[in-house]
Amino acid sequence: MALFKRGDFYHYHFWVDGKRYRGSTKKTTMAAARQVESRLMAAAEENGDLAARKRSPILREFQLRFFDWADKSKLAEKSKNYYKNGWRLLAETEVAPMRLNEISRDDAEALTFSGGPSHHNNALRTLRRILGKAEEWKVLKAAPKIKLLVENERKRMIDGHVEAKLLPFCKQPLRDVLMIMRDSGMRNHKEVFTMRWEHMDWTNDRYYVYESKSPKGRRYVPLSPRVKRALLARYTGEEEGWVFSSKRARCGHLTTVAKAFQKARKKAKLPKDLVPYCARHGFGTEMYRATKNLFAVMNVMGHAALSTTMKYQHQNIDEVAAVASQRIQ
Repeated sequence: MALFKRGDFYHYHFWVDGKRYRGSTKKTTMAAARQVESRLMAAAEENGDLAARKRSPILREFQLRFFDWADKSKLAEKSKNYYKNGWRLLAETEVAPMRLNEISRDDAEALTFSGGPSHHNNALRTLRRILGKAEEWKVLKAAPKIKLLVENERKRMIDGHVEAKLLPFCKQPLRDVLMIMRDSGMRNHKEVFTMRWEHMDWTNDRYYVYESKSPKGRRYVPLSPRVKRALLARYTGEEEGWVFSSKRARCGHLTTVAKAFQKARKKAKLPKDLVPYCARHGFGTEMYRATKNLFAVMNVMGHAALSTTMKYQHQNIDEVAAVASQRIQ
């Protein structure tokens, strides 16, 4: 049994029952190569050759069977959508064309995705569930133990105080995007960027979110006076079309304000963990503080459960201290 490096990859060389096996592990680290070697030796001892390795399905092909099962199962629609989004992230990675029994824990840990830990874990949970079903269906001998990233709750929000520091440095369309998120609670990527004129209710100061991350996300949200003014400044009488149109994007609408926000945040000397989505957290906190109606806030934010809305609450000790300070006797 031996592992040696040739070029970028480690190669294996071992004997089983008088037969020699050698080839590339296609791995660049010793730990990952050793895992591949161990699997190959087990396959050789069990089957007498490495045919089992070649017969193992490719992840991109096997996901069709997985989602066929998921669609017919009693999984909640939210879970089905979660896994579909997870596969969307995985489809463009290096594990998609790999055979199931070649995917190791190291391969999973090496994956990178844009966005925060929850975005990353969406892909990892999907991969873990697919490989788990492969093991359950006897397609895979043993699924690797894939660790998830630690997800810390978002601790910052963009409230009136933060917005006052930030907006002077915000250029368009970032300025309007942040105001809309702060005053309506809409998500930036899936809702604000894809706003369309035909869903405006100018008379009642409402906007209908026609497409979101879940069925519950389709809802009416309020248009504050300042947001309405900003939208009217963009409006030129169109009966339909993108509110934030973009000639650069293939989809036809705005797709990001990340770089513009980073520049504005730096000029405003605000912390690095402040992101545009913090405006939605500000909306959730301020609306509940003003209305004391958590159910209404849940609906307008497009949440399916109150527990989700509670994650958007950033009430601080000063509010409690103000009440406690009145208790003199």
